[in-house]
Amino acid sequence: MFITEILIRVSCFSSDRFKAFLCFCFIVLLFGCEPDENQVVVIPKAGETIVRNDTVIVWPEEIQYGFRNPMMGFREFFSPGVDIKRKDYPLPFGSMVKEYMQWVKLEEYANDDVDKIKAYSNHRWKEIEKQNVKVIPRVLLEWPEEDGVQDPSIPDDIRGTHWPKDLQTGDYFSADFKNRLIKFVEKLALAWDNDPRVAYVEMGIIGQWAEHHTPSISDYWPTNSGEPHVPNKTWIPGIEKVLGDVFSASFKNKKILVRYAYDFKDYEFGLIWDSWAMPEEQARGYSEIMKLPNRWKKQPVGGELTWNWGTFGDKYQSVEELLADPGERFRMVNLIRELHCNHLGGITWANFSDANFFENANEVQKAMGYRFVIDEFKYPLILKSNEDFKVRFSVTNTGSSPFYYDWPVEISLHDVKTKEKIWGGSIKNLKISEWMPGESWDVTSQSYLTKPNKNIVDASFRLPSTVPSGNYIICVSVLDPSGNIPSLRFAINNYHNGGRHPMGYVGVNIRSMENYAVDKNSFDGLLWDKSLHYKL
Repeated sequence: MFITEILIRVSCFSSDRFKAFLCFCFIVLLFGCEPDENQVVVIPKAGETIVRNDTVIVWPEEIQYGFRNPMMGFREFFSPGVDIKRKDYPLPFGSMVKEYMQWVKLEEYANDDVDKIKAYSNHRWKEIEKQNVKVIPRVLLEWPEEDGVQDPSIPDDIRGTHWPKDLQTGDYFSADFKNRLIKFVEKLALAWDNDPRVAYVEMGIIGQWAEHHTPSISDYWPTNSGEPHVPNKTWIPGIEKVLGDVFSASFKNKKILVRYAYDFKDYEFGLIWDSWAMPEEQARGYSEIMKLPNRWKKQPVGGELTWNWGTFGDKYQSVEELLADPGERFRMVNLIRELHCNHLGGITWANFSDANFFENANEVQKAMGYRFVIDEFKYPLILKSNEDFKVRFSVTNTGSSPFYYDWPVEISLHDVKTKEKIWGGSIKNLKISEWMPGESWDVTSQSYLTKPNKNIVDASFRLPSTVPSGNYIICVSVLDPSGNIPSLRFAINNYHNGGRHPMGYVGVNIRSMENYAVDKNSFDGLLWDKSLHYKL
């Protein structure tokens, strides 16, 4: 006679799945397939915690809304001195700001050193780390007057031209410009490549709005007017290699993004579809990105919701109106999934107090970037001083893109009453940039045909004797290396403000807990936590 314990968690399955499970059990019994007498068949229920064989098993419940997370989702833009950041900033979804950085402010003369770039960056990005926001800088030479005339009373006004004082305005075509460009980008890298405030760097520099047109990087795509390209007038021969080489050689840490997917094909840069989902940009944006089907795995794909020109400009007066259109929103989300979009701009002036807009924006935010869900978390009932213990958990990326940097994941013990951290250790040799989403988006099923992997994490730690005996909360968190402070969050209900995910109670040298599940009433919502930050 053998003993088989079957724990059936009925409530999280459909009736059909439950029937299939009963059929499986019947077949096992009918054909006498005897399991080991200690075998336990467990069907998990989201939000539940159980104890088996001196191991606590937690199945966190996934949250159903989008939220702020570092270097993904909606991206903002503020014209310095013109746009005033609202008192409720940062916004519920935004974790990045695009910063147009005028060349002349960063470098007036060729002999200016890197300290000038650092000083102006510090001025523009002052205290942004306190809001847990990162920047995407783009160096700018000209902002066309059609978007407004430069105001002399605004020192940081980005409108107008911004050429360094020892170069002739508009001289994109000379050898002097190319040589100067190389040295300037090398200085930029010295200033920004290790700056924790920088998420990604948009190459920019060339053309109107630094968008790599007027003049163009190459003659691959026709001019905006449709006329044939003219070398050294409408496009800059040789500049693609100059920029590609110097950015690749100089920036070893930050991801570089370029405006058009058809330029720089010989380089591993991220991609920008500036007018996301715009019908007029379908061939130039969508079709060209699709020719680089695996680029997103190592490099971000971003863009902007531009509702104020073309087809969208004829129909909508704001981003609220654009996202309120269910057809366009559906198409937008599917393109995010298909192209593995990491971030989109265009929401800086949106009204997040409008409940309808908030719901629509949430749908888009939830689709963008990475979305890490802890499926299961296991740890020992008791941890013993000066002895090793193991933690095992699985993570699924249900989002659209990876997280592109390898930040440390920490397991920590916290005081049950105060939630103060008592001990913590980072998991060694873990690459969270390899937690990939699914592939081959299917519009009909609204899912990836190639499902995302469950990433199994096994970690071992030795508990120091300095941790007093008693009961603790065991937490998991992802740290921003700049200060080693919790920052990136998992999409689960188990959350305490400050970036920690409480998984359960654990004893150190004692076993006195009857219920190892953390009270759900103690959980905080991820959406409104503004305590997150990093340190310089």
